[in-house]
Amino acid sequence: MHTVAVLALDQVIPFDLATPIEVFSRTRLPDGRPGYQVRVCAERDEIDAGAFALRAPWGLEGLRGADTVIVPGVADPTAPVSPAVCDALRSAAADGTRIASICAGTFPLAATGLLDGLRVTTHWIAAELLAATHPGIEVDPDVLYVDNGQFLTSAGAAAGLDLCLHMIRRDYGSAVAADAARLSVMPLEREGGQAQFIVYDHAPTPQGSELDVLLAWLRENLARDLTLADIAERAGTSTRTLIRRFRDQTGTTPLQWLHRARIRQAQHLLETTGHSVERIGSQVGFGSPTTFRDRFKRTTGVSPQSYRRTFS
Repeated sequence: MHTVAVLALDQVIPFDLATPIEVFSRTRLPDGRPGYQVRVCAERDEIDAGAFALRAPWGLEGLRGADTVIVPGVADPTAPVSPAVCDALRSAAADGTRIASICAGTFPLAATGLLDGLRVTTHWIAAELLAATHPGIEVDPDVLYVDNGQFLTSAGAAAGLDLCLHMIRRDYGSAVAADAARLSVMPLEREGGQAQFIVYDHAPTPQGSELDVLLAWLRENLARDLTLADIAERAGTSTRTLIRRFRDQTGTTPLQWLHRARIRQAQHLLETTGHSVERIGSQVGFGSPTTFRDRFKRTTGVSPQSYRRTFS
């Protein structure tokens, strides 16, 4: 039987901890036998899980001999990881154990150095922090999970379910995974990635920025066919100066900022109105429905219709 060791670190997020325990514990093979044995392991006798304290039946020795180790997310991803935990994870990796992280569990796993040089993901809200904290890894904030073979990482919350179902399919095939998905009331594969859940708000600008008035004007004129020259003329400056100011104060270019603002407004309209996709594309300034659909899918990972089905 395949053994899964779930590592409960201090400040573990209960949802991330419970996800692999429930999914793997309830997985059944076609003949009715359980597919997995689940161990909950911890470094100390008692672990802080936020709303409650946790006593795990296994210590770090429970990671030895496991076929898979899961590292759930923690409330403070920047918290230091003890040498004992790092050594236990490295030893498991050296033995060929599959190691997966859920949500911010990518941070303690990355602290071991095992993810260096790999493409990984985490909750979109923590992606920039992960990239800054561990520059040796490539962070992809737009996907639900990344499978590197021995090492797997998932985005936040429900994406942990996606990752667990993916591993069940790897271990036992699609039929067993589909049955586990039905028990979890989840599709075996979700369309798109976590980009669809990101709120594409306007890039932040310092309070009192000289761009405040211009940005307000852009928000009011999203439907217009604006060029870089149009925006520079409104700002009373050259296009070169305008680009420099935007990069300094928003971290992006004027047209990229405008596209992001249009997509955010389109998301709002898809969520709150019954307007057709064609009408919404026109309302937010895209010249054709095809252009709107292409831009929306590149930005969010799903089509406007799929986004509406999910969020309306």
